[in-house]
Amino acid sequence: MFETTATTLAGAGRNSFFGAMFDENWNLHSDGEITEHFIDRNPEHFGVLLDLLRTGELDIPPKIDKKPLYREAKYYGILDHVRSAKWGLFDGNRARLAQSITGWSASDGEVAQTIRASPSGWCCVTQGSVVRVYDWMLEEHPIIHIEHNKVNDVGWVDSESIVISSDEKLASGGMGLFNASTGELRYKFQVTDKLRTLAPLVTASTLGFGSDNKLFSSCENADGYPGIGIWDLVTGKLIDFRSLARHHSLRKATRLQWLPDYNCLMALYLYPKVDIALFEFQQNAMCQLLAEDQNKHSSTIRDATVIGESSSICVLGLNECLGFLDFRRTDTSVNWRYKKDSSSGLCFPKLAFHRGELFSSLNDSISVYCGSDWLPTSQLRKSPGGPICDFSIGGDRLFALHKDENVVDVWETPRPPVI
Repeated sequence: MFETTATTLAGAGRNSFFGAMFDENWNLHSDGEITEHFIDRNPEHFGVLLDLLRTGELDIPPKIDKKPLYREAKYYGILDHVRSAKWGLFDGNRARLAQSITGWSASDGEVAQTIRASPSGWCCVTQGSVVRVYDWMLEEHPIIHIEHNKVNDVGWVDSESIVISSDEKLASGGMGLFNASTGELRYKFQVTDKLRTLAPLVTASTLGFGSDNKLFSSCENADGYPGIGIWDLVTGKLIDFRSLARHHSLRKATRLQWLPDYNCLMALYLYPKVDIALFEFQQNAMCQLLAEDQNKHSSTIRDATVIGESSSICVLGLNECLGFLDFRRTDTSVNWRYKKDSSSGLCFPKLAFHRGELFSSLNDSISVYCGSDWLPTSQLRKSPGGPICDFSIGGDRLFALHKDENVVDVWETPRPPVI
């Protein structure tokens, strides 16, 4: 028997199990002052979750297993309350290693290559022709198999759906939308009849997501010419294609990132030469930012990310350089901040920007940079799984994928104590 107040239960929210006990004016459905409800669930877990609604703090007794408790929180519709009580907004300078995902083996000699975090703290990992999905409790869901075709890229549309591109031809369904929980294919992206002759696309690779349900992908057509395809995420139909046949320095993009405040797409190219392009689709315009940059360090660029607040793009070089360029100017060049003479031993450099902090991975660690001068302030380094080949931030977690041992480190920021 548990006794509580309407105010405490209302704190669970309208869409929770307890929200159904109230009418539209937040009055309890009751024939009298005291209302009794029978709930056929585990009372030990219920007591912990009821205290969470009372105090905002999650105090789990040692005798209670966390994962069954989280499942109960999901049943009651208060998993968001558990997450917010368990950790705070992600801060690279206060992050702590919370857990590591291990236990899977290489499939047909394939090692994990890419990791993507969801807005709700899930993650997915690409490994050869499969995609592994882990929920907020870091439990693995059904593996998504891409019919023996290598996965090129994967991205989260929302907290429930992912898009996967593969080596399979687009005409045969080489890019699809999947249910992250079940692995079920919802639909395959298609090339419409109107654009089929104009854009006979073969394969899709790097993915990017824009506003108004737009999906971008770096593609190649039957003649080997590259371009950017634009799909509607609601219908799955190709709605536009930007050919790059005349731009021989732009082949397959390594990163696509949408700039919502500027309504354009940033594309990073590493082969046959390093370049960064901005695509403005409404005006049918494209600008190559590094075409005239003769700085020798520009050829070492291996990743880039947009910092919208300062209208700049940060780039990361092989020799642990951080550079910045103003994407509002066509005559811009990279302003390098940090330089080292040697790049020996460095591999898999990756870059991300999150809530005013820059993150760069080199070898087996991730450095955090802050402030107007972007000074290094901390370093994330823990698992002995070898160099970090990719990392991703989402749902107030950072997931770091280690190449050698197929290990994923999960970093979280402890919630400040309630005073």
